[in-house]
Amino acid sequence: MNEAVSKLKPEGVWKEFQGIMGVPRPSKREEKMVAYLEKWAKDHKVEYKKEPCGNIIMSVPATTGMEDRQTVILQAHMDMVCEKNSDKVHDFDKDPIEAVLKGEWLHANGTTLGADDGIGVAAALAVIADKNVKHGPLECIFTVDEETGLTGAQKLDPKDFTGRILLNLDSEDEGEIFIGCAGGMDTAAKIFYKLENVPEDYVPYDVKIGGLKGGHSGDDINKNLANANKLLARLLWQATNEFDLRIYDIQGGNLRNAIAREATAVVFIPKDCAQKFEAFVNTMEKNFKNEYHVADPGITVKAAKSETTADVVIDEMTQFDLLNGILTCPHGVIEWSQTIPNFVETSTNLASVKKKEGYFLVYTSQRSSIESAKEYAAAMVEACFNLANAEVRHTDGYPGWTPNPDSEICAIAEKAYKKRFGKDPKVKAIHAGLECGLIGDKIAGMDMISFGPTLRGVHSPDERIEIATVQKFWDLLCDILLEIPKK
Repeated sequence: MNEAVSKLKPEGVWKEFQGIMGVPRPSKREEKMVAYLEKWAKDHKVEYKKEPCGNIIMSVPATTGMEDRQTVILQAHMDMVCEKNSDKVHDFDKDPIEAVLKGEWLHANGTTLGADDGIGVAAALAVIADKNVKHGPLECIFTVDEETGLTGAQKLDPKDFTGRILLNLDSEDEGEIFIGCAGGMDTAAKIFYKLENVPEDYVPYDVKIGGLKGGHSGDDINKNLANANKLLARLLWQATNEFDLRIYDIQGGNLRNAIAREATAVVFIPKDCAQKFEAFVNTMEKNFKNEYHVADPGITVKAAKSETTADVVIDEMTQFDLLNGILTCPHGVIEWSQTIPNFVETSTNLASVKKKEGYFLVYTSQRSSIESAKEYAAAMVEACFNLANAEVRHTDGYPGWTPNPDSEICAIAEKAYKKRFGKDPKVKAIHAGLECGLIGDKIAGMDMISFGPTLRGVHSPDERIEIATVQKFWDLLCDILLEIPKK
């Protein structure tokens, strides 16, 4: 085992997590993780089924004396967000995650850690493997592609389950039990371009926005974090007006569910404006640092003469449409809940801007705990890009999870938490999307909660897990399983 992990407690959970970190498992490319779980089940003589979409379901009999308890579903997703720092050499399809211990937290070396939701998978496997954990019948489902499409939850077969109590092991705040989540959908805009020759006496520059924290587009959307796509659009829009800047390329952000941390552009500037442009970029860096000096103080804005061999730029009308569309596209909190204090009801994330062959693709994601508000947020984004002469499409999206204040499993979890730790947990809804919404929509009568250890920086290379909270997560999970009602 990695020395950073081998001595951590609880040993069983960290042992399983160490094994998981060695398996590449990008969203939509989980074949190696599926094979790993199949082998794990065979090695531990656990009955399992592989659904056509790739989900693995392990069926575990009750321990002695617990045969009369209701069946519990333990649920976690096997895929991970694959983000790395620009200077980090790492192939997520081949390389294991390198764990780094920093004080009370476990990080990865320049990449996402994959504790979202590798730690949930590890906890479920540890329950199965640990003969000292008492539990009734279990159905452990490990879903594919949660991060980029909720595909596993969408395609699971309700006939594969008998349990109606579900413990989702995919939350990121120890001491909090979640009983509801937002629904979501994506909106993508294509802005088609033509190419023109670079104007005479223009010189190329590389522009880069970096140093941003990034973060989860649900959990972190209310933290006033900077969005690299928005900052780059502001800079280019103003530079177009001041220097007649022309754009060749823009690449910003990566994942639909992550706030953009980096964005780059290749641009051309009149040769006689080069020094003024460099001074302008320095001023923009100072402005951005001032605006985000609390929430995102590490912002860097750099411009350097480019070595590009490009001799073309996108046409002026497309540049006008693209920059105006990105600049006016909403990003962040749209509405706060009127019933839950300090809870984001509706938001949108300007996730990525990518130049493709013949068009720019702008990808955004909307979330809301109210279906009509989610659709309104998507319509708002569509309207911006309609005005920018874009081709706009929406995904079907996924439903939210309506809180059930009378949940029996929530009451059991609350009682267990207070008994174990001497204080009440917080019972909340979460603005992020959880698979519970889809699962509850597909399987009638499901009583569900979500909980987990404390994670921070999720969906970014700053992802980390607070080590001490994993023990508390494990203890609570075992206590809940011990208190499951009889059939």
